[in-house]
Amino acid sequence: MIRALILLLLLIPQISFAADTVNGIAMHGAPKYARDAKHLDYVNPDAPKRGTLTQSVAGTFDTLNPFTIQGKAAQGLEYVYDRLTVRNWDEPFSLYGLIAKEMVIPADRSSIEFILDERAIFQDGTPITAEDVRFSYEMLKAHGLPNMRRVYSLVSKVTIKGARNIRFDLGPGHDRETVMILAMMPVLPAHDWEDRNFNATTLKVPVGSGPYKIKSVAVGRKIEYVRNPDYWAWNNLNRVGLLNFDRLVYDYFRDDSVALEAFKAHDVDVRREFDTGKWQSAYKDVSKNVKLEAMPHGRPEWVRGFIFNTRRAPFDDIHVRQALSLAFDADFVNRTLYRGAGKRITSIFPNTELAGAPIPPTLDKRAAMKQADALLTQAGWTVKNGRRMKDGRPLTFQILLAASADEKTALAFTEGLKKLGIHVGVRTVDAAQFAGALASFDYDVVHHYWINTLSPGSEQMIYWSCAAAKNPGSKNFAGVCDPAIDRDAAAIAAAKSRTDLVAAAKDLDRRVMAANLFIPLFTIGVDYWAYWDTLQHPEKAPLYGSVLESWWQR
Repeated sequence: MIRALILLLLLIPQISFAADTVNGIAMHGAPKYARDAKHLDYVNPDAPKRGTLTQSVAGTFDTLNPFTIQGKAAQGLEYVYDRLTVRNWDEPFSLYGLIAKEMVIPADRSSIEFILDERAIFQDGTPITAEDVRFSYEMLKAHGLPNMRRVYSLVSKVTIKGARNIRFDLGPGHDRETVMILAMMPVLPAHDWEDRNFNATTLKVPVGSGPYKIKSVAVGRKIEYVRNPDYWAWNNLNRVGLLNFDRLVYDYFRDDSVALEAFKAHDVDVRREFDTGKWQSAYKDVSKNVKLEAMPHGRPEWVRGFIFNTRRAPFDDIHVRQALSLAFDADFVNRTLYRGAGKRITSIFPNTELAGAPIPPTLDKRAAMKQADALLTQAGWTVKNGRRMKDGRPLTFQILLAASADEKTALAFTEGLKKLGIHVGVRTVDAAQFAGALASFDYDVVHHYWINTLSPGSEQMIYWSCAAAKNPGSKNFAGVCDPAIDRDAAAIAAAKSRTDLVAAAKDLDRRVMAANLFIPLFTIGVDYWAYWDTLQHPEKAPLYGSVLESWWQR
C-alpha cells in the first residue's frame, strides 16, 4: 500500500504537467474542437480531390517571399509554407496544432513550448526541427512584417529542449495574445534560407512545408501551384476536407474590369465581388452556368474609407478633417454607386458586438455644407476669389487610389469639395506603386481599408499606436498618435475575458471614430460570390463566411 502511494505521489507532477499540454488554444475560454475531432464542421470530409481552380488578381507581383515588406508577394504562397498552428474560422480566435502537434502553456501565458509532429517534413524531405523554428523566429524578428517584429521582440529567451521541442519565454510587455501570435509562426527551412538575404525580393522557388508546391512562375502575370503528393498532414484536423484542388492558378490582370471579363469567359472559375454597384449591374449578361450567391457572414466588415494622412497639414487639424467629412455626400454615393444597398460605416468593428461608437446624426446636405464651411473658417481657411485660402496658400490635396473602380467614389467626393472652394486631384496607380506609397506614408488622402476580426488584438497597435505612426510599413495609415488611443489599443490585447475584450474594443472604437481619421464608406453585410457551376461548396459556412479552401470541383 505504501509503495503504491509513493508511486502515485511521484506521478502527480507528471499529471499536472500533462494538463497544460494541449493541441488547441483559444484567445478566451476553451477551443471548440476536442483532441479527437476528425474534421471541422464547415467542410465536406468526403470532398473529391481533383481539378484546377483558377482565380484572378488585379495588379502584379515581384517576389516569392511573403514575410517582409519588400516587394509585392504573389498570391497563394500561404499554401506553400505551413505554420505551427492553424486558425479555425468558426470561432472568434482559436488555433489548432499543425507542425506543432501539441503546446505547453501555463495559466499566465508567460511562455509557450511547441512539441513538433514527428511526421512533419519540408517539401524536399528534410525533417522539420526545433532549429528550423528558432531560425524562423530569428529571421522574422529581424526582417518580418511589422506586427511579427513587434510581437517576437517580446520573447526573452528561446530554449531548444530537444530535436522537436522548443520553448519561448516572454519578457516585459507581453499579453495574453502574444502566445497566439507566436503559435501562428510560419516555419522556414534554415538550410534553404541561411545563406540568402531574407530582407529582399526573390523569385527563387522556395522549399516549403505545405500542401502545395510552386509549379511555374510568369513574373507579374501568373503563378501556378500543384498538390504536394508527399505532404505529411493530409489527415490533420486542419486539412481534412480542405484544399481539394490538384492545381491552383492565379492569373494577374491589369485591372479588375479585365479580370471580370476573364471570369465571364470562364478563363477564371470563381470571383469574390466587393463592389455592390458592379454586383447589381455587371453580372446580368453572365452565362446560365454561372451561380451568383450573396452569402451571409458574422465577421467584421472591412473598414473602407478615404484616410487622412494626419502627418501632413492641413489634415493635422481635426476641424479640417471634420469639414471634409461633412462635404462627402454619402446619400448620393450610396444611391448612385451602391444602388441603395450600402450601409454607412459607423465603427471600426462594423457588423459586430464590438462596435461602441455612437451613430452620428444625419444632416441634410445644405446643413452639412454650412457646418463644413464654418469649421474651415474656424481653422483659418476662408474663401477668396472662389478658392479656400490660408496664409496665401490654397487648400488642395491629392487622393491616391489603387483601382480605377474607386474613381467614381473619389470624383463624387471632389465635386462636393468644389462647392467649398477646394480643388482636389485624383491619382490612380498600379499595385506596386500603391504598396510603396502605403509603406512610406507618401500620400495626402488614400482610399484604403483596415481588416479586423471577431477577436481583435495586438494588430490594433499597428493600426493606431504612436509607435506604428513612425514605423514605415505599418498599417497606421492615418498617422494618428494619441496616448489615450494607445492605451485603448493596448487594453484589447491584454483583455483576460471576452467581456473585457468587448469593453476595451468599444472604448477604442469610440475614441478612433471621434478623431475623424477617415471618411467612412460603406459595408454590405454579405459576401458576393460568383462562380461557375463546375464548383461546389459546403452548405454550412463558418462564422467568418464561406472559405474557398473548402470548395471542390464537381
